[in-house]
Amino acid sequence: MSVVIATRDRIALLRRAVAAALDQDYPGTIEVVVVFDRSEPEDLGIEERPGRRLRTTRNVNTPGLAGARNSGIALTTGEYVAFCDDDDEWLPGKIPAQIELISRHPDAVAAGCGVEVRSDGHSVTRLSPYPVVTFQHLLRDRVMELHPSTLIVRRDVLVDRVGPVDEHLPGSYAEDYDLLLRIAKIGTIPCVPAALTAINWGSSFFADRYVMITEALSYLLDKHPEFDGEPAGKARIEGQIAFFHAAAGQHAQARRWAVRTLRRNWRERRGYLALGMGMRVIDAKRTIRFLNARGRGV
Repeated sequence: MSVVIATRDRIALLRRAVAAALDQDYPGTIEVVVVFDRSEPEDLGIEERPGRRLRTTRNVNTPGLAGARNSGIALTTGEYVAFCDDDDEWLPGKIPAQIELISRHPDAVAAGCGVEVRSDGHSVTRLSPYPVVTFQHLLRDRVMELHPSTLIVRRDVLVDRVGPVDEHLPGSYAEDYDLLLRIAKIGTIPCVPAALTAINWGSSFFADRYVMITEALSYLLDKHPEFDGEPAGKARIEGQIAFFHAAAGQHAQARRWAVRTLRRNWRERRGYLALGMGMRVIDAKRTIRFLNARGRGV
């Protein structure tokens, strides 16, 4: 089992994530590859032990999360590759439960699990609404429970068939969603019905980078034309684009995207949020904090 953790300037949080990965009650070997993005590797003060290996390296690809993950994947040797964000942590039993689940699903190429979302002193448990996630599910719904910190993937599938994390996505935003879509085109993704990963919201590098987010989401829609066959799913992303244009103060663009959203799906609430923000009756940061406290994102 190989674990890739990309990091940037969060050494204390990183040590917690690495320790949680190495402490998994898994009888096989676990190797953790820590990739320092836009900084030189540091000594984490964590010792290796039998069956547990730790390697640190620097991002040799495009600066950003996607390039860092690709740098780490290239150094992995395990049958499975897992990811964990440097501010998140695995809970005991995650890896054995996921590997056991994959063994019971012949079509599975990856596995996820539930999450415990922590934000502003609140904690919310979220389990996947689908026992087995398919490509069609992911077009319709991001399935946030399939957070990158929950995911393990067969290494041969990831390297030989899915290909690298997309380094062309603006700011590496939604690189995990793009990767999930490509994985799900090849096979299914069963999810353990238990919260085995703690997701800590509040320290994201994407906070306030609203224009970049709109560019990344537009790129994602262009890359995956299959969204045209799933109107509710496409309207969801268009509504997010409208919301973040409004958050950036680009109200004319927000209105255009909101109208497009609601024409495609009048039930899509993000379109109404964007219009409300344009009229100054809804505040973006307050809305995001409200959603995060309930274990949800925009």
